[in-house]
Amino acid sequence: MRKLSMDELNRKSVDEFKESEKNPVIAILENIRSAYNVGSVFRTADAFLIESIYITGYTAKPPHKEITKTALGAQETVNWKYFSITKEAIEALKKNGYQVFAVEQVTGSISLETIHNLSVEKIAFIFGNEVSGVEHETISLCDGCVEIPQFGMKHSLNISVAAGIVLWEAVKKRL
Repeated sequence: MRKLSMDELNRKSVDEFKESEKNPVIAILENIRSAYNVGSVFRTADAFLIESIYITGYTAKPPHKEITKTALGAQETVNWKYFSITKEAIEALKKNGYQVFAVEQVTGSISLETIHNLSVEKIAFIFGNEVSGVEHETISLCDGCVEIPQFGMKHSLNISVAAGIVLWEAVKKRL
């Protein structure tokens, strides 16, 4: 076994990435404190050809030094939009046929591994603040909530880890 060289990985150029058909999945980042987490989500969104990232509230947005450090250029390839209020992002998505789900632990949440049972073509996931999660008002505007099953003592994940898990699950059956 040997590691593949950069040439063997067949990575897309920036232009090729921008012209590629994207997965109809959007990540919404609501009031994320850490710009490093934001950069990490950009990198994940690039890896999975996510359609866009919507940045809301006080979440840092490009250009930003800490986003650049973790995104490693993905902030230049992944489409993103900023909304000062999450409600406006949700309204825009619903007008365009998206179903919107908060990634949150609530009564009646849908377990992540079952999202493929939903008849959803275009989907958006809201990832909330590292401490307080998705705002209650925001949850009330969603079509539902998705929960990542967890089995240990801790029942929360870093937002960038949660985004990686959820976004992979959302795109893997589309490949």
